[in-house]
Amino acid sequence: MTHDRILIAGGGIGGLAVAMGLAQKGYRSLVLEKAAQLGEIGAGIQLGPNAFHAFDYLGVGDAARAMAVYIDSLRLMDALSGDEITRVPLDEAFRKRFKNPYAVVHRGDLHGVFLKACMAHNLIELRVNSAVKSYEQDEKSVTVTLENSEQIKGSALIGADGLWSNIRKQLVGDGAPRISGHSTYRSVIPTEEMPEDLRWNAATLWAGPKCHIVHYPLSGWKVFNLVVTYHNQAPEPVAGKPVSHEEVCRGFEHVSPVAREIIERGKDWKLWVLCDRDPINNWIDGRVALLGDAAHPMMQYFAQGACMAMEDGVCLSAEMHANSGDIEKTFANYQHKRKARTARVQLQSRAIGDHIYHPSGAHAELRNQLMQAKQPEDWFNSIEWLYGSTGLDGAVSSETMPNRNTA
Repeated sequence: MTHDRILIAGGGIGGLAVAMGLAQKGYRSLVLEKAAQLGEIGAGIQLGPNAFHAFDYLGVGDAARAMAVYIDSLRLMDALSGDEITRVPLDEAFRKRFKNPYAVVHRGDLHGVFLKACMAHNLIELRVNSAVKSYEQDEKSVTVTLENSEQIKGSALIGADGLWSNIRKQLVGDGAPRISGHSTYRSVIPTEEMPEDLRWNAATLWAGPKCHIVHYPLSGWKVFNLVVTYHNQAPEPVAGKPVSHEEVCRGFEHVSPVAREIIERGKDWKLWVLCDRDPINNWIDGRVALLGDAAHPMMQYFAQGACMAMEDGVCLSAEMHANSGDIEKTFANYQHKRKARTARVQLQSRAIGDHIYHPSGAHAELRNQLMQAKQPEDWFNSIEWLYGSTGLDGAVSSETMPNRNTA
């Protein structure tokens, strides 16, 4: 019966991840995506070991590993002096400690891994041109109304419809997201156009006053991902707007020539004004639950947005299995297990931008001194809470989350 299926609003990485998780446990779902086709815009994303924990649980571990680029280190550079501040090795010791590697991927490639898996699974149905506008529910089902006025019934609804979620608007009603004032410009360039002496096999960040620059290789080293961010008090949200090269350069006139040279190589720049929200105590309503950016949108500075959405999918599907399909108990346990962890990532993502990436003067000098004093083991200890477990508080057993510490 159609009302036995779980409705998922949103066909991004989070929506497809939870669809795969539910299918792994024998539950049917219908993914309702507002766009005319399923896909992801943007460029590269970073994947910590916790992302690979989730891949394995969701049944896409091998496919995800096959398209990832495995970098050697995380490098933090001083954008004013051009000197290295610190380097975190991602070598065998890192993989042994956290039981999985660190990698970078193109967002579209990662989405494609989930899309292919979902399309091949007989318990998952995908629909496009199906924006969910609102929902109503009774004791046994949820009915969503699409923007074209069509109504669809299911046993539950998962709102994975992103930062501007219609499901959140009805469930939480907390208005528009918080505008950070940080403008991010993205470009992807062929590897041969990257300065030869900067073609590092690393996720590199150049930290400067009210700005930073990130670059790393993608797609089998065919291209480099460039992301440059300027704290310019941008007043309103923007997503994927094409902008001129001159506009991008204006925020980085004060950085060192070697850092500026990276920006000079960029082309076809697109602008995002970063937004997030404050953590909240409740993102469930009976048979309705939020997931990913709809529940806990965060700044990009911890590189954990997609990872947290995938962890959500793991936790929710594991709870559905553990509670034999009891929707309300599943959603209550899911929220309890995810709320504090995602709130920590939200708040620390903001703090990283303010205190690590963008300070100047004595603040920046103090940052450099403290970070230069750290040894690899110090770094590993400081991120143990994030990478050292699945973050699911026992919801997933060790038998279902294998040790895959090789690429």
